[in-house]
Amino acid sequence: MLAFPATKTFMENFRQLMEIIGTGVDGVGVFIVAAGALVATARLLVHKAHNTGNYYSSYRQDIGRAILLGLEFLIAGDIIRTVVVAPTIQNVLVLGLIVLIRTFLSLSLQLEIEGRLPWQREGVRGPC
Repeated sequence: MLAFPATKTFMENFRQLMEIIGTGVDGVGVFIVAAGALVATARLLVHKAHNTGNYYSSYRQDIGRAILLGLEFLIAGDIIRTVVVAPTIQNVLVLGLIVLIRTFLSLSLQLEIEGRLPWQREGVRGPC
């Protein structure tokens, strides 16, 4: 396929930009998980010091929320890099597997935190 030099340079620059953006989105996801763990631990220590409520359950929920939000960003970063930067069939299949695993983790964490699946109504409770 013939391409103009300007088009080729534009596409290379675009791919590099998307690689940087995808890596940046991954970095945000990792930061969210780490910062969420630190905030949850700080809240745990405050609750434990004041002896208020079931602090262990609250701690698990806070950690779970941080992981869930971080996973969303990590999935977005993977999608950006796979679809835009290197859209080979192998990369797309690997992305599909990663998204399946992370989606399963997200659903499991949400069930653990809220006691229900995302599509269930607010009044329906799962196993506790």
